[in-house]
Amino acid sequence: MVEFIDADAAPTRNTGQVRLYGPDAFVAMRQAGGLAAKCLDELETLVEPGTTTKAIDDFVMAFAERHNVLPATIYYRGYRHATCTSVNHVVCHGIPSQKALKEGDVLNVDVTFVLDGWHGDSSRMYRVGQIRRAAERLLNVTLKALDIGVKVVKPGATTGDIGAAIQTYVEGERCSVVREFCGHGVGRVFHDMPNILHYGRPGDGVRLQPGMIFTIEPMVNLGRPHVKVLSDGWTAVTRDRSLSAQYEHSVGVTEDGCEVFTASPYMVPQE
Repeated sequence: MVEFIDADAAPTRNTGQVRLYGPDAFVAMRQAGGLAAKCLDELETLVEPGTTTKAIDDFVMAFAERHNVLPATIYYRGYRHATCTSVNHVVCHGIPSQKALKEGDVLNVDVTFVLDGWHGDSSRMYRVGQIRRAAERLLNVTLKALDIGVKVVKPGATTGDIGAAIQTYVEGERCSVVREFCGHGVGRVFHDMPNILHYGRPGDGVRLQPGMIFTIEPMVNLGRPHVKVLSDGWTAVTRDRSLSAQYEHSVGVTEDGCEVFTASPYMVPQE
């Protein structure tokens, strides 16, 4: 049975309870999420053939310093970088390196900034030069899947409704949804309850209430959904080496729908 708790009364750690935040939290998340979106917007002109993911990570670190925020991933469980940078068949948690991006690559950059204790979490895909038609289709499907999931969010819906909507669309487009990773509660805590699966059945899971804040971040593969984590303990890749894509928003449940804290004109799907 899921237990809900007033966020103001909860400790700053994952207790297994679902926090319900007030209006001040939505203001704070708007600011933290807006900075994450702004940083990812500015990366649009940096990602090109020859750029390294280390250079991208350095840019994000410099952006954080200019805006007096902290990248949440630095020293998180021993991780030492400001971003996760996942190229081609890397599903998530790719580690920045000096390897140069090449024409036709697709890249996910995942950024979380901590502003006055609030976590703004977002990720998006970037095209490195001209990409293949299949890769373009994967990116479009994944962004549309995120949009479909976001549109489900309102009081009375369930987390299972979100997952079912995403899964139905993605599999209808002959792609697959990664099962091993999910969205999560966010706010004062980086990874909190509830878990947001990107597959499932309508009506299952936690029933949404105003004040809930969480991420939706579907990972979609061109091939089969199976992944494995490499020996570095972080990098997750597709087992069949098919391309993978991910887009992520931080959202809050309002009285009649939801607010996207990490909105960007670059994150609007093609109709």
